[in-house]
Amino acid sequence: MDLRAWLILVVMLSASLSGCFGENEEEISPDSVYEVYPEPWQRADLQYTDTDVFSRVSVNGSHNISTPVSVFVPVPSITASDGGAGLTGGAEVHLGLWLPEIEGCDFTQANVSTECKVPVIADVGPYYDDGDVSATTPADRLGRFLIENYVPHGFAVAQVSVFGTGNSNHCMDLMGTDEQRGIDAAVSWLGEAEWSNGKVGLIGKSYDGSTPWQAATFGNPNLATIVPMSGLIGVHELMWRNGSMEARGAIMHNGVYGSFGVDGDTGDSENLCEGYIEGYVNGPLAYQTGGMVDYAGNTYWTERSFLDRVVQNYQGSVYIIQGMQDWNVDPHMAFPTHQIIEQAGIEVKTLAGQWAHDYPDRVSGHSSQSSGEGAEAYPYTLRWDWADEMLYWFDWYLKGEGRAPALGVEMQDNRGGWRFESTYPALDTEYLEISAIDLAPDGESMTASSMITMTYGPFDEDVYIAGMPTFHIPVTPSTLNGAHGYLEIQDESGMRLGHAVMDYRFHAGGRDGQLNLIPYVEVMGYMEFMPMDVFIQAGESIQIIMTQTGQDYVPSSSSVGGYSIDWDEATLTLPIVKRTCDDLFKVPMQEYAESTEGIRTC
Repeated sequence: MDLRAWLILVVMLSASLSGCFGENEEEISPDSVYEVYPEPWQRADLQYTDTDVFSRVSVNGSHNISTPVSVFVPVPSITASDGGAGLTGGAEVHLGLWLPEIEGCDFTQANVSTECKVPVIADVGPYYDDGDVSATTPADRLGRFLIENYVPHGFAVAQVSVFGTGNSNHCMDLMGTDEQRGIDAAVSWLGEAEWSNGKVGLIGKSYDGSTPWQAATFGNPNLATIVPMSGLIGVHELMWRNGSMEARGAIMHNGVYGSFGVDGDTGDSENLCEGYIEGYVNGPLAYQTGGMVDYAGNTYWTERSFLDRVVQNYQGSVYIIQGMQDWNVDPHMAFPTHQIIEQAGIEVKTLAGQWAHDYPDRVSGHSSQSSGEGAEAYPYTLRWDWADEMLYWFDWYLKGEGRAPALGVEMQDNRGGWRFESTYPALDTEYLEISAIDLAPDGESMTASSMITMTYGPFDEDVYIAGMPTFHIPVTPSTLNGAHGYLEIQDESGMRLGHAVMDYRFHAGGRDGQLNLIPYVEVMGYMEFMPMDVFIQAGESIQIIMTQTGQDYVPSSSSVGGYSIDWDEATLTLPIVKRTCDDLFKVPMQEYAESTEGIRTC
């Protein structure tokens, strides 16, 4: 990638870059020419294309894009014991492949020269020919973005169908071990192809953002980097939060995705495999128990949990992208995942903006958010530099070109301000402990129709609630039907800031609970809020609303009983950081002003 001419412009502009960079600001000599990319806080005055449906690289590559090739990759690890296509020994995953047309390079030769070998960027998911275009047609979701931006820069791009979808055979395994082995086989094929330089990167959003985590569980030496966007670190980890189930949790396998593999053709019988059949039982059982249903040797949910194996086996880098207002794949898939990955010695960066279940550069999604769910941060959510950001990342981790990216977290607060933290929560976070009795709760018992309101404030100075607040609440169930709680933090106008949820059978937090609570025996509920990054101005207050349940959660029939609360022993803890405009940076292609209503000043 030739950035010299473009970076001369960066250097010339650097002296006049406006914005609030704080400790992130770097002095760039006007007579220097850098063979590196500008950091996010150095891009405010750079020009990017903002008229397309997605972002574009600022410097186009020089290679033409080849005609797509249809490839079937055998997966010999699927055997008769797995059912489905394993019974015939012919399990395979299908992919569409685009290669750059490089002068002097013939990718059909048996021995491709080293200078012709290229790395691969792949999007792996269930939607090709199942609700979207075929794997050999550039998909508007992400494929076209990848193909048009990066193939001209010397990358191959693949669109891969998981088992039971598109032209891949076998069964729709919903992220089970069969699916994982199919993804690993595709990574190996792409990394070991004669034209490949041996380095593969996986990127995608939602389900396609979960397949990179699956691939990383194997420690495949060809997998050099993953970019999971709103991706699952585990199926149960997403669908159940402290034992409390999302509304779709019980039917995700067979009700939502199972139909992808059943479409009236001769391949339908291949869905009679172990994982697909187990899905009918494990969803409802997890709804009732709230847990992993890991007794009697059952491993359905354990097999679909990825993060521990990633930490143990993966040798590449990770770039997490997460919408902080995502109700589909909530931000607890990104935090504390970032810190867990970081502490394991894996190079990791996170880009977290106040969008929902979306990409960082899509106007249609960002502009449709409601108040309290991203609207206040728009249009500063839009990252028109995202195509360049990914090019820098792929250049370094797949080609070894450029320089190592700055690792850490680009975080956007709920009012639109961007800042860079070395990790998240930040190292200088202060934890403000508040006795619940000081919040003046207006109730001490909870039923299906109850609502308890608490208030804290006003704050003496500008602060950020940045991280995962906790509320430790002692509850005493009054029936055999357990207890369930939902908390929402609001600003003083009633705008939502964040939420927490708990089935009190899982009062210690996490996925280990008990089948029943004992009536009139108190338990301490260690509730943790979803990650949030909200700005509170001096003089403002917050309120906490407690109900039995709330948006998007369905309490089990085993956890809908009434209970009393001992507020004297309850404690709210807020993670607080103090930042000013000097710590924020401006994003490109947005208007900032000194004092114009509705336009950010920093």
